[in-house]
Amino acid sequence: MHLALYTHASCLAHDPGAGHPESPARLRAVLEALTHDRFAGIDRIEAPRATRTQLELAHSPGHVAQIFDAAPAGDASLRIDADTVMSPDSLDAALRAAGAVCAAVDDVLAARHRRAFCAVRPPGHHATAAQAMGFCLFNSVAVGARHALASGLQRVAIVDFDVHHGNGTQDIFVSDPRVLYASTHEMPLYPGTGLRRETGVGNIINEPLPSGGGSGEFRAAYRERVLPALDAFAPQLLFVSAGFDAHRLDPLANLNLDAEDYAWVTHELVALADKHAQGRIVSSLEGGYSLTALRQSVQAHVAALIE
Repeated sequence: MHLALYTHASCLAHDPGAGHPESPARLRAVLEALTHDRFAGIDRIEAPRATRTQLELAHSPGHVAQIFDAAPAGDASLRIDADTVMSPDSLDAALRAAGAVCAAVDDVLAARHRRAFCAVRPPGHHATAAQAMGFCLFNSVAVGARHALASGLQRVAIVDFDVHHGNGTQDIFVSDPRVLYASTHEMPLYPGTGLRRETGVGNIINEPLPSGGGSGEFRAAYRERVLPALDAFAPQLLFVSAGFDAHRLDPLANLNLDAEDYAWVTHELVALADKHAQGRIVSSLEGGYSLTALRQSVQAHVAALIE
């Protein structure tokens, strides 16, 4: 099978605490969903740790050092901000999450697999070059994108359909024309960024969606703006920040997508990758806080990556 799944037990051990929406149950639900017979042929690969050198492709050395130094020991936890918490296993989980994306890049560029799904946590797309925030410590997809560029590619694209704008990814690439970043997200909503006028150096495509919007608005944003921009950019590798919290069941937002919308957009992205990038896609889990929606949406997304 041309799809590989990257994950690690440490990503289950990261524990922000009782009642926190970014719980280990999220990843358990994802992994359970991928035990279905139709996914039996997926290669399952243990994610390595990202190196400091890899992390510093997207993050300042000071930020990397701060996260390493902040890692608590024993039974302690550390609250970085109102939303972002480190437990004793959080550093290793974040290293494995970024390492999964880098390993997936290496494997698709070496043609060991055409596509990859990284079932990892904590998520990453809110982490800026110099700041952890919004449940995110390191920006795994941004690290992977810079790793791909360091490996010799000249153009990579990141598509982010998480319901929250990936302010961290935008921050990291806002002046880097080698990377096209395209996001659909609810607005107004945390973190408050992602207006259409935020265009970087012509490489940032923001398509905010209104609260209460659903399939029609989502698909129109892709047909009318995101997909044409990707086609014109012709990426050599496509990344997906795969957040599933725009689903109608999600408790943290107010969009009304369903699993069929995630299947549709993934099929569209596969077609673009087949046209421009030898089929190469690396997708990584971001948000999604309804376990039912996560199971359904991940199955739809990964099935479309396989097809």
